[in-house]
Amino acid sequence: MTHPAKKTVSSPSVPPLRLVAWELTRSCNLACAHCRASAESGPYPNELSTEQSLELLSDIASFSSPIIILTGGEPLLRDDIFTIARGGTDLGLRMVLATNGTLLKPETVRRLIEAGIQRISISIDGKDERSHDELRGVEGAFSGALFGIENARREHLSFQINTTITKRNMAELSEIESLVERLGADAHHLFLLVPTGRGAQMADDSLGAREYEEVLGRIYRYEMSAPYPVKVTCAPQYMRIRRETAEREGTVIPESGHGFAASTRGCLGGISFLFISHDGTTQPCGYLEVTGGNITRTPIRDIWERADVFCRLRDHSLLGGKCGVCEHVDICGGCRARALFQYGDYLAQEPLCPYVPRKKTEGK
Repeated sequence: MTHPAKKTVSSPSVPPLRLVAWELTRSCNLACAHCRASAESGPYPNELSTEQSLELLSDIASFSSPIIILTGGEPLLRDDIFTIARGGTDLGLRMVLATNGTLLKPETVRRLIEAGIQRISISIDGKDERSHDELRGVEGAFSGALFGIENARREHLSFQINTTITKRNMAELSEIESLVERLGADAHHLFLLVPTGRGAQMADDSLGAREYEEVLGRIYRYEMSAPYPVKVTCAPQYMRIRRETAEREGTVIPESGHGFAASTRGCLGGISFLFISHDGTTQPCGYLEVTGGNITRTPIRDIWERADVFCRLRDHSLLGGKCGVCEHVDICGGCRARALFQYGDYLAQEPLCPYVPRKKTEGK
C-alpha cells in the first residue's frame, strides 16, 4: 500500500532500531479467534530459509542491537528454531520467543536456553480454562499454556505473560492479575485488541473509547503496585494517562528505556520497532499492514532508514485530527493500525481516544 502524499516528508534523524518482532512462520497448532496473522496449520509458502534467516540476523546486527522476538504462528513448529536462536545469540542480539506454550516440553525448554533464548512469552487471556479457551477459540489452550509455564519455571527460563483485553475479559482483569502473580511471571504485558487478521471478526469485542480509558486507568494502579514490570502494548494513550495521573498525584512514574520492559512511547511502530513477516515483508508493526519493503529484495538497513512509511511515522507533523495537535504526541502518537482500520488512513487520529487536546483542531 502506498499512502497518499499530504505534504513533503521531512527527514528526521533515523532513530535506533530497538525491537524486532519476526514472524518466523504463520503455521500454528492453534487457531485463536483474535490472531493477528489468522494463523493455521501450514505450511505457508515463501517462508525464509535457514540461510536467509541467519543472513537477516547478521544484517540486523551490522547496524543495530535490538531485542529480537521470534514469533508466529507458533515458532516452535520450525525445525531450525534452535539454529536461528543460536545464530542471533552468537551475534550479540537479545533473543526472546513468543509461544502458546503447548509445545514447551522440558527438553524443548532446555534447548531454548542452550540456544540463548533469554525470555519467552505465553498468553493468558482469561482467569480460568473456560474464559481463556472461549476467547482463544481453542479447547485446551489454557491447559497447554500452563504446561509450558510450568516447564519454563522448572528449568528457570524467564517468562512473561501476555494478555489481550477485550469486552469478554475486562471484568476478569483483577483475577488475571492474581493468576499472573501466582504463576511467578517475570512480567505482565497487556495488549488492547486491534481488529486485524481474525481479530477483525472480533471488532465488536473491542473496548469503546470510555471503556478503554477506564481500563487503562485501572492498569496504571496495577503497574504501580505489581511486584513485576507491567507494560501496555497497542494502547498508546496509556502513556498520556500515566503522565496525567503522576502529575495530578505527585507520584514518580517508573520509567525504563531499556530491556524487556522498556516504556518510552506509546506507539513504537516504525520509530523503534519493526515487524518482519514470514516471507520477509516489513511493516511498522504486525497490525499495521503497510509495507516498507521486503528484505529479500532490499537490505533491512535501507528499509529501516529510508522506507516511506517509516519516514512518515517519524514525522509527527503529518498526523491528522486531534493527534496532529495533541500536546502528548511525543509520548503517545495514537494507534496507527486502528486509524487505518477505522478511516483507511494510518496518519488519521486515534479513533479510540476521548482526550481533547488543549490546542484547537481548526485547520488540521
